[in-house]
Amino acid sequence: MEFFCFHRDREGSMPLRMAMVEEHWSYMDQFAATMIARGPAFTDDGTLTGSVHIVDLPDPAAARAFAFDEPGYQAGAYRDVLLRRWRNALGRTMWDFPSGDSDHRRYLVLGFTAEPTSPDAEVPVGDELIASGPLLSDDGAVAVGVAVLLQAPDVDQARAVLPADRFVGVEIHRWRAGGRPAGD
Repeated sequence: MEFFCFHRDREGSMPLRMAMVEEHWSYMDQFAATMIARGPAFTDDGTLTGSVHIVDLPDPAAARAFAFDEPGYQAGAYRDVLLRRWRNALGRTMWDFPSGDSDHRRYLVLGFTAEPTSPDAEVPVGDELIASGPLLSDDGAVAVGVAVLLQAPDVDQARAVLPADRFVGVEIHRWRAGGRPAGD
């Protein structure tokens, strides 16, 4: 089962996050073989807004353990966690995505529906998308939104990946591929 996990940063937690970076990476190294995508979300000025992990785990209990045993969560770096079952509509990982156009930025776009919808509701697909899939209930019976990682020239084009009339709430964060730097 695939899960989307977004640890949202607590305001002012950057010093704590930086002090715990090795603990975070060591924890995430345990899940490297099951990662679909990962990386930090931030504002245009570089302020962290959260940490994205899309991971394949056995069940919702394993996903909750993954999210809430994370060292930064345990230390209080995050204000909350968005954890949802997810379905990989593109069938690839972020490592399968080409390095991309240097004139484009990468974004996390989250769209939330007013009412639950079919788990098979259409989600964005396309060459500019790194990962895309519905945010699902634990049992996978309904979708409550969509999570997309994509490359786009600007925030307006990133927002355009989701139809304006289908979502009551949309969040857009700058995002970059993450993980332990090579050689560490």
